[in-house]
Amino acid sequence: MDSIEDIFGSSVNLEEAHLKEGYDEGYADGLISGKEEGQQVGLKSGFEVGEELGFYRGCIDVWNSAIRVDPNFISSRIQKTIKQMDDLLQKYPMLEPENESVSDTMDALRLKFKAICASLNLKLEYNGYPKASGAGDIEF
Repeated sequence: MDSIEDIFGSSVNLEEAHLKEGYDEGYADGLISGKEEGQQVGLKSGFEVGEELGFYRGCIDVWNSAIRVDPNFISSRIQKTIKQMDDLLQKYPMLEPENESVSDTMDALRLKFKAICASLNLKLEYNGYPKASGAGDIEF
């Protein structure tokens, strides 16, 4: 009777050992693939944020150049809003992506940008970097 229990006992232990080994291997592989995927997602989202911030920087620079050429071209109220947008852009926590103010700052930048464009009667909006067209779209 003891030998029969030993046979079944070793079978149960063997199954548990394989189950634990499979779990450990799967967990280790998941950590590696999750880290790689997280890196790719972080790179993509970081690029998109940087791209949008660069767009706003370019707009501010153009508007400030127009103000230097003709200070009366843009009203003082809009000039103040441009200055506020510039300050927001400079205070954006670039090196702290987990900073809680990132989302609020980006929302404030978007709002200021829309307000300036509406005040200047501009049909300008940020749509992201243009995607590459397919090879079939190219004509010579």
